[in-house]
Amino acid sequence: MGTGVKHLLDFQGWSVEALQGILDTADVMKEVLERPVKKVPALQGITVCTAFFENSTRTRTSFELAARRMSADVLTFAAGASSLSKGESLRDTIETLNAYKVDAFIVRHHASGAAHQVAKFSGKSTINAGDGRRAHPTQALLDAYTMLKEFGRIEGLKVTIVGDILHSRVARSNAELLDLLGADVTLCGPATLLPKELAKGRVKVTTDLQAAVKDADVVMSLRLQQERMNGGFLPSMSEYALTYQVNEKLLERAKDHAIVLHPGPMNRDLEISGSLADSARSRIIAQVEYGQAIRMSVLYHLLVGKK
Repeated sequence: MGTGVKHLLDFQGWSVEALQGILDTADVMKEVLERPVKKVPALQGITVCTAFFENSTRTRTSFELAARRMSADVLTFAAGASSLSKGESLRDTIETLNAYKVDAFIVRHHASGAAHQVAKFSGKSTINAGDGRRAHPTQALLDAYTMLKEFGRIEGLKVTIVGDILHSRVARSNAELLDLLGADVTLCGPATLLPKELAKGRVKVTTDLQAAVKDADVVMSLRLQQERMNGGFLPSMSEYALTYQVNEKLLERAKDHAIVLHPGPMNRDLEISGSLADSARSRIIAQVEYGQAIRMSVLYHLLVGKK
């Protein structure tokens, strides 16, 4: 039941049918997670390495738990405690880890394109868990799955993504995936944080938040990435909150059934109001829950029957 694709680095080379297969299998994995014993033997005998060269708690924990719930052995690599701090190259690190007979790599790195390099150096199935500002495909898949569970479809949905688009791998991957799956996507933020080149296919860009949210089915707020904001992109955080915060008043312009998403972690009362994040329209906790099922599904499609 494979996809015919060896890696999930982004969505290039993935057919709509293969992506739909990931979403369909997530239903099976979701059912597994609802059992008293949340474990299946699908990846027994397979070793998965989580190679995180950038700090992460949520994504790394989600992937490691997904692999273990499928009975994989998990090798955890943390860059801060490694020979990288002594000057070892990415290639040397991956070749060393590969010598431990690893079957797959799950990679997060601060440099765009690093996951492609890991796939090249290792020759093993590689999943991109976020590389620079370029891509974060499993986050986009879990976001799409959250929409699918809510509305029963993705095609034709109006999805508005608000915030720091420039630095966001989540925005890029969502735009790429949702365009493939037939949703209408609007990327919205201040002009300094809104790359015009992302406007293609069914994806539009605008600085007009009120217009962007009008009649939306889904409104996704992105974390304002203060650690990447060293170029004077905004006059102040308070001005950003005043102009681009996703809150209850803004949601009045969306459809009555509209839901709110956020990839986390949140800056409460900056890019999203805390009261909205905790409201009945929020699906932020559902995103975390569905992330397990999606990552189990991705591992299944890439690894089962491939060893």
